[in-house]
Amino acid sequence: MATIDFTIQAELRTDTGKGASRRLRREEKVPAILYGADKEAVSITVDHNKVNNMADHEAFYSHILTLVIDGKKHEAILKDVQRHPYKPKLTHLDFQRVVKGQKLHTHVPVHFVNEASSVGVKEEGGVVVHHIADLEVTCLPKDLPEFVEVDIANLKLGETLHLTDLNMPKGVELVELAKGEDHDQAVVSITAPRVEKEAEETEEVSAEVPTAKEAKEEKDAE
Repeated sequence: MATIDFTIQAELRTDTGKGASRRLRREEKVPAILYGADKEAVSITVDHNKVNNMADHEAFYSHILTLVIDGKKHEAILKDVQRHPYKPKLTHLDFQRVVKGQKLHTHVPVHFVNEASSVGVKEEGGVVVHHIADLEVTCLPKDLPEFVEVDIANLKLGETLHLTDLNMPKGVELVELAKGEDHDQAVVSITAPRVEKEAEETEEVSAEVPTAKEAKEEKDAE
């Protein structure tokens, strides 16, 4: 797979406010802000279509991006993206500066592998249930993973993997686990198919309710 170039050409923006933002959007530009690293926040604009194409890639949200402002490069991560409520349009972007040697705080997606061939699915007929789609992490910029892979090949029916079960990349820490043992969230489970479960419950209820003949026989016996 070819590496995607997440270099974004940006322009400084001095004209702010709702009216200015609307004009920018009509020109196919997106208002944005770059902040962090104990420096003053900078208002910028970026090309809507180019950035929107980048936003189609999962890595865009967990990758160190390069913003080029007035010819100067700034490394940053995407912290927030606002979209139009019904149009396929970006309306605002927040970027946070990345400083070499300083830990950053962000989210990375989870990739689940070997689902169909896992013990609980292939041999026991279970269904995979995802409890989370991404992980909140802290790490140095050089250690930031594009995603975290979770292999469930050996997961059995009725079992659950938690945050403490994950093999995290070197230098990457889970924010939730730093909060205490009670934050060891479930990540993925294999459960019995709901249809079969409902059928079993129906059978159990039916078995408990006596038929008309059984009810008459019980009454006659009294």
